[in-house]
Amino acid sequence: QVRLVESGGGLVQAGGSLRLSCAASGRAFSSYGLGWFRRIPGKEREFVAGINWSGGSTKYADSVKGRFTISRDNAKNTAYLQMNSLKPEDTAVYYCAAKYYSGFVYTSDSEYNYWGQGTQVTVSS
Repeated sequence: QVRLVESGGGLVQAGGSLRLSCAASGRAFSSYGLGWFRRIPGKEREFVAGINWSGGSTKYADSVKGRFTISRDNAKNTAYLQMNSLKPEDTAVYYCAAKYYSGFVYTSDSEYNYWGQGTQVTVSS
């Protein structure tokens, strides 16, 4: 099992940047695929970015491609989401998720086993 805790959210002006962190417990972090999802007000939770257990594969939603970067540091048991050129439509609660023994990047939230509590990102215009 693994426990995930997100941090780094906050209020930022359009065009600015934030870096979200996902700190994980457990000794098998390197075996997990990681994903970032978000829930925009009035919409269902959606996939943002994912990375497989080796870090060799990543995938991004079209809406964030070129602006967001997912990474992981297995020595620190931490995943990151670097968000640049933020837009008001990026305003959402962002969630970190983990899927054990994942060699693929999954885009469906139903595929993930563990979830963090979420962190609020608000982008002002």
